[in-house]
Amino acid sequence: MTLTQLNYIITIAETKSINKAAGQLYVSQPSLTSAVRELEKELGITLFHRSGRGVTLTNDGAEFLLYARQLYGQYETILEKYGKNGSLKKKFGVSTQHYSFAVKAFVDMAKQFDMSKYEFALRETKTAEVIQDVSTMKSEIGILYLSEFNRKSLERLLRPAGLEFHRLIDCKAYVYLWKNHPLASEPSICFRQLEEYPCLAFEQGDNSSFYLAEEILATNEYPRIIRANDRATMLNLMVGLNGYTLCSGIICEELNGNEFAAVPFQDDEENHNSVMEIGYIVRKNTILSKMGEMYLDALKRYLDIRE
Repeated sequence: MTLTQLNYIITIAETKSINKAAGQLYVSQPSLTSAVRELEKELGITLFHRSGRGVTLTNDGAEFLLYARQLYGQYETILEKYGKNGSLKKKFGVSTQHYSFAVKAFVDMAKQFDMSKYEFALRETKTAEVIQDVSTMKSEIGILYLSEFNRKSLERLLRPAGLEFHRLIDCKAYVYLWKNHPLASEPSICFRQLEEYPCLAFEQGDNSSFYLAEEILATNEYPRIIRANDRATMLNLMVGLNGYTLCSGIICEELNGNEFAAVPFQDDEENHNSVMEIGYIVRKNTILSKMGEMYLDALKRYLDIRE
């Protein structure tokens, strides 16, 4: 097994096509196919299902891909730091679901460093990518939540990826909306009151499971729903369309402004208000960097203020 073969597997999995991968890797299709077959023979497993529509990972292939990404990611990190054109800048990254408090903590941490000597990255992204980024060490820390609804499914993703979840805070769900929304002054809001307004949800990608949703009640049939990729777009839709989303209720006015409100969600027999256990994920048996420790300290300080 070689690093080149690992790169081949990763690229084929991402493009879902031998032809596209060959073009991207600047190798011939026969050479690429041969390299994959040699690796499959060495491992004693089949990595891809091949059809006229392209290639898809087998179960063995999906599991192998996790390890391949981890190993190749470590190689790229070493190359970037110590290679011919490498940089000696220290790197630190966080991948997170769309939480303004996670951004606020990042800002507070980064301000304490000379940014000319460090390379920082903050990735607000899909739930599956948060897990993948930490698994492959693209990011040191990931921020997401568990609940009664998604816990078992997410733990099944975390375990084989070598990740562990650490609780930070428990939150009941809130309805997050524009302060001039017709319901913004209500003491609490139930699902029935929201029927005439568009529900806003963060996009989780094609064929994504309900369990990867950032919002509770993801399995509900919403008469009006709009999906967005980023927080700024979602806030604009709240203002323009009187949309709403279901969130933790932890709002950072310093970053999001004071134009929005979080109203307690009132559950009923059919729509239960699940507790959102917000926490962070890291690789097992990992000693956090100085930046990682300072980021978590900043996160805990902010969340303590909000409790």
